[in-house]
Amino acid sequence: MNDWVKTGVMGLDEILHGGIPRNNNLIVEGPPGSGKTTLGLGFIYHGARDHGEPGAIVSFELDPAKLLRDAAGFDWDLQGMIDQGKIKIIQTSPAVLLSEFRSEDGAFTAALREMGAKRLLIDGLTPMRLYAEVNDLPFREDVHLLIEGLTRLGVTAMVTAEKDESMTGVSAHERFVFDTIISLTREEMRRRVHRRLAVMKSRGQDFIGGSHTMRIEPSVGVHVYRRAQSRPVASVDQPTSEERLSTGSPAIDKMMDGGIYKGSVTLVSGISGTGKTVLSVQFLTHAIKNGHKAMLVSLDEHPAQLMRNARSLGFDLQALVDAGQLFIHYESPLELELDVHFERIVKLVEEQGIDCVVFDSIAVYEMTSRNEVADYLYALATFFKNRLATTLFNYESPELLGVSQISEELKGSHLVDNIILLNYVEVSTVLRRAIAVPKVRGSRNQQVTREYTIGVGGLLLLDESDNDTQSGAVPQLPFSSYYGLLSRSPSRQSPLIEGAVAKGEPMPESADLPTEKPQ
Repeated sequence: MNDWVKTGVMGLDEILHGGIPRNNNLIVEGPPGSGKTTLGLGFIYHGARDHGEPGAIVSFELDPAKLLRDAAGFDWDLQGMIDQGKIKIIQTSPAVLLSEFRSEDGAFTAALREMGAKRLLIDGLTPMRLYAEVNDLPFREDVHLLIEGLTRLGVTAMVTAEKDESMTGVSAHERFVFDTIISLTREEMRRRVHRRLAVMKSRGQDFIGGSHTMRIEPSVGVHVYRRAQSRPVASVDQPTSEERLSTGSPAIDKMMDGGIYKGSVTLVSGISGTGKTVLSVQFLTHAIKNGHKAMLVSLDEHPAQLMRNARSLGFDLQALVDAGQLFIHYESPLELELDVHFERIVKLVEEQGIDCVVFDSIAVYEMTSRNEVADYLYALATFFKNRLATTLFNYESPELLGVSQISEELKGSHLVDNIILLNYVEVSTVLRRAIAVPKVRGSRNQQVTREYTIGVGGLLLLDESDNDTQSGAVPQLPFSSYYGLLSRSPSRQSPLIEGAVAKGEPMPESADLPTEKPQ
């Protein structure tokens, strides 16, 4: 690795597995505004400041004063590096530069050797191509002359090249002669600008292929976020555990044959208002009481609103946050980028040792990027499973059963170990809430539908075991008196109902069902 050069660009060295081979010639191509010059500036500046490698910047079009201004915008003291002799800005023309490369002892070569330059940025290749076209010169020969000159200088060089809809960008021949090709893209999606970076090739090394999210950030410059799907698997053998964690409700734990396995992924699906967030808070607060560190990734509600609503149900989330036991990570779905979001979550989990996580709700990921959401969820699930962290995915489903949409659109149902369905049931003219647990891997879960209410303590299931269905009657009988509850069109099944209807007698009063006590 001593023969490798760290670019100093945040996130890029990780994609390049540490850097690039020394003396490689790089070309960075992209449309206007994609960040080519900023990336090149960072390559030179961080090389001189952080890695002791002086560098020179050759500019054909951009005034040195503008380069200094742009660098100052990222809090880079480019002028200070110039004063120390670690960076030099050379403004010239393609004709002069090519003339210098034809000689082994020109002024350009002498200037670089005098400062001990190890890095060189030429911004950019497009003016050189235009110069050749205007003067009817063979550009291919100029490219070979450029590469030979760079090799003779013994520097690691980065060359930028414009690419837009009217240009084909770097030709096949030019791609062949450069050792490393980095392609930048800039596109507008839903009126938001997204930048991406991809390493197309890099001789002498392996790298993480594919398209990675790139941002230009204050005080940082170019920041590359590796695609979430590229996270390496720590071990071929995925860790598993026999330990179970409580959902915070003994009745739901019983339905799941004892609770949730540590390290498993649970999907909580339901229509809006059925209590998905309430169940999440219930689970996390109980986990914290038992010594776990927890995180709630909120994409639907602001933390202030979330805490207020939880407080009305007896959960003091602010105290848990102040104690460092609960972390609430909130990002607005309007500006969400999946790779950036994933990186922030991973960093927080690894730094704080978090082992219980809730995502509320993953439907936002579908809205952000429908084409990538399935792979992204798989990356999330794999990361947390490898850490043996227990995870809940909340999903707001507009459909009744809440499973087919996940299977068809998100392709996510096969990723999860457990599925909890929350639903509304209309009985007579009253909406009542129903919970079912159709899937719990490695368990004998109860295949029943139970009624629950939301109150102090969270989701509270109604106990039907002590109720005599013969003494109660419609309009509100226990769920055990009906069929087809999940379809929201239950059929009445009670002799008292049928008898009263047949004889024209009034219905008796509804039975009051006992509710479980909160933990």
